[in-house]
Amino acid sequence: MKYRNLGRSGLKVSEVSLGSWLTYGESVGDHTAEEIIHKAYELGINFFDSANMYGRGEAERVMAKALKSYNRESYVITTKAFWPMGEGPNDRGLSRKHVREQVEASLKRMDLDYVDIFYCHRYDPETPVEETLRTIDDLVRQGKILYAGVSEWTAAQIEEAMRVADKYLLDRIVVNQPQYNMFHRYIEKEVIPVSEKYGVGQVVFSPLAQGVLTGKYKGNKIPENSRAANQSINQFIQGFLQEDILNKVQQLEGIAKELDVPLSGLALAWILRQPNIASTLVGASKPSQIEENVKAVDIELSQEVIQKIEDILS
Repeated sequence: MKYRNLGRSGLKVSEVSLGSWLTYGESVGDHTAEEIIHKAYELGINFFDSANMYGRGEAERVMAKALKSYNRESYVITTKAFWPMGEGPNDRGLSRKHVREQVEASLKRMDLDYVDIFYCHRYDPETPVEETLRTIDDLVRQGKILYAGVSEWTAAQIEEAMRVADKYLLDRIVVNQPQYNMFHRYIEKEVIPVSEKYGVGQVVFSPLAQGVLTGKYKGNKIPENSRAANQSINQFIQGFLQEDILNKVQQLEGIAKELDVPLSGLALAWILRQPNIASTLVGASKPSQIEENVKAVDIELSQEVIQKIEDILS
């Protein structure tokens, strides 16, 4: 495994990290989830991502339980808040009330004294950024959060957070968690340049385009037990199951074969070519998927190969 600093912070995270969205506490059984998490740790992954809304807290519980057998200092674990966790008017968003209550609830579920990273899961237009950042700063000072982050914030929203933090001497965010893959590249234009300016690193999710960049959806056929076959979650993949995208996937497979690497490895290595990206989050429903994905950190892409990929994607 290889490690990178998270933005301008001193925290080092594994280039491949393990996420729990739509898996642990939901579609993957607890025993299998623990096997996957243990395998990830054995392979050098030290970065484990969760959120309060994943399985309404079940993903946090499963992930933290599996990590209990390791020294707390040896891994980085995250949580998030923003999305509704109840029916009440204050059961959502980034108000002081909701953030504090959700951090406390997450710590209780995970039986932890602190989380390494707390993410604002989306931008909340109904709460002043100062209120949210002051709350996070309080929790940092109390030792319940070590680092602050955001997810899917625009470049302008990241700049706003930096201005507010500096004006009131609050803890700065150090990480943004956006979607990023070969077919979803919006962060390249503004988010990455602004993040580099302020020392914010990216931890990207959906690096394999919901599994499309594994090559499993050839000929628009949907394999049994695949994400696309799961009616409860397949809405997230439908945008990638387009003829033009699947044609490009087929061409990308040709490059992967030339390099003698799996298509998924090519896709992950392509993401890690970006120095502002600290880690790429992968999901897994069995240990073998983690074993294959971590090999991507050793795949070096030449400028010639990167250009070939660009020619296909353009």
